[in-house]
Amino acid sequence: MRITVFGAAGNVGRRVVAEAVARGHEVTAVARDPRRAEDLPVPVRPGDAANPDDVAALGRGQDLVITATRPAPGREHELVEATRGLLKGLAGTGIRLLAVGGAASLLTPAGTTVLEDPGFPAELRPIAAACQAQHDEYRTDTAVDWTYASPPALLEPGERTGHYRLGGDELLVDSDGRSAISMEDFAVALLDEAERPRHHRTRFTVAN
Repeated sequence: MRITVFGAAGNVGRRVVAEAVARGHEVTAVARDPRRAEDLPVPVRPGDAANPDDVAALGRGQDLVITATRPAPGREHELVEATRGLLKGLAGTGIRLLAVGGAASLLTPAGTTVLEDPGFPAELRPIAAACQAQHDEYRTDTAVDWTYASPPALLEPGERTGHYRLGGDELLVDSDGRSAISMEDFAVALLDEAERPRHHRTRFTVAN
């Protein structure tokens, strides 16, 4: 497949690029500052997901666009701006969009969303709220074949096992009450969805 990855300089983006390359796909890595991603196994092109013209140009001729953009603290509003740019840039092209989202709007066993949970860390509320707004943007779009991938509560660098559990709108929790996946296995799940699409204009989630 021909895949463009926005946010390729980020923690998840790097692993998505590596996983896609390892599977033999032709990858175009994109970063606002390519110097931050000079160590990637493919050339990096400059581009801004919030700019529909950049999205259209870098997505042209591709089978899939994956976005793994994450704003810096204090700039959480940029997540929605990037979502709008991606959707506008790909509207009517027939190119699939696979978006790395957040866990904020997933339902907990208590019946509330992750963001509504009383124990949710205050310092994470700005990015969680931005992720919820990001998900809302996708839910109202009908012009792009999008898929929204929500991670579990904990997403950290770790081991690639190649195994994960698949879910829908509910937070996946194991028997110990833990909701987690490594970034490496999250990338595996993303590329599995890329190669064998099962979710169209909907969300899925994964966890170990």
